[in-house]
Amino acid sequence: MAGLMDSVNQRTQLVGQNRLELLLFRLDGPQLYGINVFKVKEVLQCPNLTIMPKSSRVVRGVANIRGGTIPILDLSIATGRMALGDLESSFVIITEYNTKVQGFLVRSVERIVNMNWEEIHPPPKGTGRDHYLTAVTRLDQQLVEIIDVEKILAEVAPTSEVISDGVIDEQVQSKAVTKHVLIVDDSSVARKQVSRCLQTVGVEVTALNDGREALTYLKKMADDGRNPDQELLMLISDIEMPEMDGYTLTTEIRNDPRMQKLHILLHTSLSGVFNQAMVKKVGADDFLAKFKPDDLAARVVDRIRLSEGG
Repeated sequence: MAGLMDSVNQRTQLVGQNRLELLLFRLDGPQLYGINVFKVKEVLQCPNLTIMPKSSRVVRGVANIRGGTIPILDLSIATGRMALGDLESSFVIITEYNTKVQGFLVRSVERIVNMNWEEIHPPPKGTGRDHYLTAVTRLDQQLVEIIDVEKILAEVAPTSEVISDGVIDEQVQSKAVTKHVLIVDDSSVARKQVSRCLQTVGVEVTALNDGREALTYLKKMADDGRNPDQELLMLISDIEMPEMDGYTLTTEIRNDPRMQKLHILLHTSLSGVFNQAMVKKVGADDFLAKFKPDDLAARVVDRIRLSEGG
């Protein structure tokens, strides 16, 4: 396992090429699951866990790792299955989501695979609303399920969606009703969080599921003779998405003269210093880590004021 996480610099070269690397793992059973390597800080044998009274049953305990106390979540329980047993032979994937560090308890860790986002697809229709998948793919004729970690984290430790007093004023809200924002995110939880935040500001919201769908939407608008950068206040896009990631979506928009002036905010749970460099490389206007309602609302308010010359 020591060599599994050694190629961070190599992996950053994949960004902007609509590619990703998945760390494959299993819970109890043969089903393969995947998580984006950019979310992974390290993989280790399950350490000793200290039980936390009154915590969610998904949290099997906390572990002291490299001087920090990290909650360890059982992905099997989180996705509606039985708790993993035999912790000594299990593994923990230490991840960073939305600037917070947590560990995911899994039965085994397989390997890292390099893939194209075009090979990653939304969950099949008919899976219902209560599933925990954000995407699926196939590898060696086997289905790989990519878990909607944001949904799990939102259930275990809900994030406040309340916007603080003073972030929005009546003048901004009166102007917001004429504004339209396009948001793109493959996580149903993230789409709802962002939509509710923007609706509180007062703007009209269109929410789409991935970069390919968003690009099709924008091109149709342009093909109809409409001007996306005039009709839309801004685009708020996730980075990790099936079919087409946010970096590639941004590049495609910037390469099309009919929409290249559209204001683009990349809004992601990905952490790391490479993000700021990638924002500049692909031509996005701004970057914001998820999910901070005050910061997100403030970005939208700034755009409203700028569009009104205020």
